[in-house]
This record gives sequence, structure tokens and C-alpha cells, in this order.
Amino acid sequence: MTIDAASQLSVRLFVYGTLKRGHARAHYLNAQQFLGPAMTCPLYRLVNCGDYPGLVRWQPGEAIQGELWQVTGKCLRILDQVEGVPSNLYQRAEVALLQPQHAGPVFTYLYQPDATDLPSCGTCW
Repeated sequence: MTIDAASQLSVRLFVYGTLKRGHARAHYLNAQQFLGPAMTCPLYRLVNCGDYPGLVRWQPGEAIQGELWQVTGKCLRILDQVEGVPSNLYQRAEVALLQPQHAGPVFTYLYQPDATDLPSCGTCW
């Protein structure tokens, strides 16, 4: 599902690294609604990209810890730029969560380059 609608559109976003509260890019979410802690289904791997982590689909995967936010379409468009979506560093995609469970889609940013040789961060950045 692609979100390119008007700025008043609101979506749920799972963050797992520099966008989390207390981290370097948390200020981009200041005016958004924090919904609480969240954890993915064990379908992913969190890799160390140096100064930031990358979330990739992986089998067998792990349940990754993060935060769930309700963000506006305007914020999402800014985050797409910040996270390098236009340069294919990340792709905004649906993510499967164990908790909290929600009806409807939840999105995250998936790391796009080959992560095969990158070290794992474990389940939390």
C-alpha cells in the first residue's frame, strides 16, 4: 500500500532506530502521537549500518523491538526524505507486528542495500 495522500492523512509507523525517542532523529516525530512500545513478528533482522540500524526481512528472523507512532501524511513525506526513500536507501513498507495488534496496516522503513555481510544488532537498537 502506498501513502501519497493529503497531509491530514494519518498512518501508524513502527520505528526501531534513530527515530525512536531519545535518539538522533526523534525530533522529526515531536508533533506526532506516540502510541507505545511495539514488537515485530519474528520475520526481520536488525543490522548495524554504522551510525544507524537497518531493518530487513529475514528468515529465520527475530522479533524486533521499537515504537509505534501515529503520524500525519505531511510528516511521512518528510520522513521519506530523511530516511533516503528517493535514493533507495530505505523503502516504506508494511510491517507485521506481534504487539500491539492493530486492524489495518502499520508501516516501517526497510533497508534496501544488501545486508548479508552486515552485523546483527540483536533485537533492539
